[in-house]
Amino acid sequence: MGENRVFFPQAALDEWIAEDTIDLNAEELVIRAEARRYRIVEAVRILSEVAGGLDENQLVGKVKSQQYLADIGAEVLDTSLIVGENAYEVVPGFLGSPVGSFAEHLTGPARAEARAGSGEPASKSSPNSDEDLLAHFLISNLD
Repeated sequence: MGENRVFFPQAALDEWIAEDTIDLNAEELVIRAEARRYRIVEAVRILSEVAGGLDENQLVGKVKSQQYLADIGAEVLDTSLIVGENAYEVVPGFLGSPVGSFAEHLTGPARAEARAGSGEPASKSSPNSDEDLLAHFLISNLD
């Protein structure tokens, strides 16, 4: 099975930064309540081809890094992507990969410290996977 990755839309990141629920730098995103770290790279989520052409690169519905897009000669401008004769609507953001295994995260000192400072009851159930952790975070932080 491949590495878990998650797409973080820029609009959501802006909101979470303002609410102080994440820390973000050029290389890493940290969910503060759990101290879960993700290596990040700039990316876009491709929503649709809008020029009426065929999606020859099979990009619609996928998340691609800015580096991959540059390698295929694509240009990204805000919420638009141009590849040859094709134009796409995109959502800018970052692609994140968990740092270390989830088991390492659960037993790490950074997580224990973050949870101790969060004020959550110790009896609160722990997530069983990165997916559970992200689902809880999203439910708690999306309006």
